[in-house]
Amino acid sequence: MTISGKKYMVTGGVSLIGSHVAEQLLEAGAEEVILFDNYSLGSNDMIGHLLENPKVRLVRGDITRVNELFDALDGVDGIFAIAGFLTLPFSANPTLGLTVNALGHANVLEAARYRGVRKVVFSSSVAAYGDPEPGEIDETRPFRFHTMTPPGVLYGSTKIIGEQLGRLYSDRYGVQSVSLRYATVYGERQHYRGVNALYIIDTYDKLVAGERPRIPGDGSEVHDYIHVADVARANLMAMDSDVTGESFNVATGTATNLNRLFEIVAGIVGSDLTPEYGDKEGAVRVTTSSELDFSITKIREMIGWQPQVSIEEGIERLIRWRQSQG
Repeated sequence: MTISGKKYMVTGGVSLIGSHVAEQLLEAGAEEVILFDNYSLGSNDMIGHLLENPKVRLVRGDITRVNELFDALDGVDGIFAIAGFLTLPFSANPTLGLTVNALGHANVLEAARYRGVRKVVFSSSVAAYGDPEPGEIDETRPFRFHTMTPPGVLYGSTKIIGEQLGRLYSDRYGVQSVSLRYATVYGERQHYRGVNALYIIDTYDKLVAGERPRIPGDGSEVHDYIHVADVARANLMAMDSDVTGESFNVATGTATNLNRLFEIVAGIVGSDLTPEYGDKEGAVRVTTSSELDFSITKIREMIGWQPQVSIEEGIERLIRWRQSQG
């Protein structure tokens, strides 16, 4: 599907990832971009620059109400299904999290089926692997959950359900579907709801306040930090491809530990403070591994995507954006 001249809906459009997908759709020549959002976790402050574009239409709606999806999908060629609960809000309200992430995505696919939408790109997560054992993690890895806390298990389970719903609708009804398993997404317009990306912005906040950030454990915990611009580009390339019924890792393939993350942020800020070590009481943790190796071979070979933004460049872009906000 060629992006130029087509009409797209972005559920969760008033969000970190949704706003960046919208930007890249406009740059690629999309005819219209519908930002579909219920405003439970975002505001127009994040997308004010997008609303100035006449090709952008804002629709207040909720994916748990299928009639609102039906009404908004007139003439839409493709859906970027980004709306969903992350782990932190999921832990606070698991009932709503299950409703949004599982039933909500079923509604998106059903509405796409009846409205003749050609393709849905689903925002999944590497949480579909749970807490994986060491070694290369490709898309065949099973869900390992027995070492995890309930919020992480429930969140990962809903992403697996979403992926399988996509495969079902692709096989049975011809609604093409691709699932993108994001690693830890960060970048400009960063929020405070991502468990792992929160370390970046929390470290920055503490340093500029002259306080020592607290790092869990000994700082050896690693994550694969992927910049939101690379994530948005993966969404567009998945939509543009002829691939359906597949899941892909969207990661850098490089693990960064929390000590290195602190060094990068402190270097950009120009702080000589040192971190404190120790777990915060009541903090939600997902994985605590000191090894992580996501394979991006499949997505590179099947749709031609690979990351372009390094962790150093990405964090600097995030901090410069944050500084511009005052």
